[in-house]
Amino acid sequence: MGRRELEEGIHKDLAGEITYGDYLQLDKILQAQIPASKPPHHDEMLFIIQHQTSELWMKLMLHELEAAIGFLQQDRLDRCFKILSRVKHVQAQLFNQWAVLETLTPSEYLQFRDSLGHASGFQSYQFRKLEFLLGNKNKDYLSVFSHDQKAYGDLMRVLENPSLYEEFLLLLHRQGFDLPDEVIDRDWSVTRDGHPRVIDAFKIIYLDPQKYWDAYDMAEKLVDLEENFQLWRFRHVKTVERIIGYRMGTGGSSGVNFLRKGLEQRLFPELLDVRTEL
Repeated sequence: MGRRELEEGIHKDLAGEITYGDYLQLDKILQAQIPASKPPHHDEMLFIIQHQTSELWMKLMLHELEAAIGFLQQDRLDRCFKILSRVKHVQAQLFNQWAVLETLTPSEYLQFRDSLGHASGFQSYQFRKLEFLLGNKNKDYLSVFSHDQKAYGDLMRVLENPSLYEEFLLLLHRQGFDLPDEVIDRDWSVTRDGHPRVIDAFKIIYLDPQKYWDAYDMAEKLVDLEENFQLWRFRHVKTVERIIGYRMGTGGSSGVNFLRKGLEQRLFPELLDVRTEL
């Protein structure tokens, strides 16, 4: 068996220097898995880490999507492409990690489920912010965060401002596409249905991609984003169905039936509708 010697140049005296653990705050992160079951159930560690890592990936997605919105406001479509490509890979991580949670059997989960009380993924501030940034807005959902003024205020800010898709439509309007006032000057906190004139604008783009390449590329990246978001939601539904069947959710929802309704929601309606019109 080969042996790898410790190279002379490797730093060994790290007293007073920033270390790997210091930089990543591992003392905080690795101590943040605290089972609620008494005595701690073995499989609760999986459940905690699954959701903590999901929140970390969502934090990165929010970081990237807010940057993309800033570039759209500056008419910099080109700067969005790398960002959305990265987001697509993050979505793949979120999708694939459901497979790890699916190793949790119903009997194992029931050993510690009661310890969660009313804690539920529905209460995820970051997921709600992600939905709002993608245009799936519902002011009623803010009531869940009334106990947390910081989260509530941030969600209200995102709710009342244009989403990623709406910023893209505003950019197209500035570029000369004929978009109606009810699309570009409205109450951003309300989710709207598709509009024929927006579909017409995308028909122009899709029928001449060479002329409108940046807008065409952005549109396709948004289609990727929506498809991957819905695939993630579908995998969530199937994972919950597999583990708890049709029990009520810990947060008080109907569980699987409530989650399935999310699959009917559309984020960027005209980008799908235009395909029928071409």
